[in-house]
Amino acid sequence: MPHRPLSPEQIDLVADRFRILGDPTRLRILSALRDGERNVSDLVRRTGIAQANLSKHLGLLLRLGFVERRRDGLNAFYSLADTDVFRLCDLMCGRLEKELRARRRALSV
Repeated sequence: MPHRPLSPEQIDLVADRFRILGDPTRLRILSALRDGERNVSDLVRRTGIAQANLSKHLGLLLRLGFVERRRDGLNAFYSLADTDVFRLCDLMCGRLEKELRARRRALSV
C-alpha cells in the first residue's frame, strides 16, 4: 500500500507524541492505567512516582490526549484515552527481541 509523505506539520505533531512516549516515567504511568481507571493515590502506589511529579506528567498526558480524566467530588480518576499506544510498545518490544536474537547468534559463532 503506498504511503503519502508526511507534511512538516504532521512530522512535528508525530515527533511531539514520540517525545512524550520517550520518557520512562510517562510509560510507567500509561502501563499502570492499562488495567483500568485509577486515582492519583493509586497511581502513586503503583508507580512509586512522587505525587507532584506524577501530577505534572498526568497533565501533559492529558493535554496531548493519551489519558482522560473523570472527576468525582474531590477525586480525579485517570484512564487511557486509547490503547493504541501499547501497539507501539508491542512493535518496539518485538523489534528489540529480534535484535537480541541477532546479537546472540553473532556472539555464539
